[in-house]
Amino acid sequence: MARADKATAVAELKTEFEGSAAAVLTEYRGLTVAQLKELRTSLGGNAKFAVAKNTLTKIAANEAGLTGLDGLLAGPTAIAFVNGDVVEAAKGLRDFAKANPLLVIKGGVLDGKTLDANEITKLADLESREVLLAKLAGALKAKQSAAAAVFAALPTQMAQLADALRAKRDEAGE
Repeated sequence: MARADKATAVAELKTEFEGSAAAVLTEYRGLTVAQLKELRTSLGGNAKFAVAKNTLTKIAANEAGLTGLDGLLAGPTAIAFVNGDVVEAAKGLRDFAKANPLLVIKGGVLDGKTLDANEITKLADLESREVLLAKLAGALKAKQSAAAAVFAALPTQMAQLADALRAKRDEAGE
């Protein structure tokens, strides 16, 4: 590769690292072009899957301020730059790796923090953002319903107490 081409490739990788919510590094040795195309389409709009030279990736990551990726950059490496939902992209990579064992998730980076393969898998096991928000809304609604029941019980109990006192006075007055 000519020096200008390398500088351009490093600049593009640096831009991808800086503009992505996360990046997942994988080993793709043995996958066919058709399988890589299938992986790219399965990731859809959530991530961009690119093959890059390790030395250029190391330089770009360091220029982007990311550390800890050097140990992951051994052997043929491809990077999934996640622009959408990180959990959905991690699920897509995990599911594809289950169907195609030649794709090995090495690790990645999320919000500047280096993740290993197990952490990427844990991230993939999370429920989607919408489901988590729905659970939070349900929990908040349940707390509000319980508070409303407590507040409604006070006047009801007061009315029952007043009625019992009235009935007792009526009995005493007879």
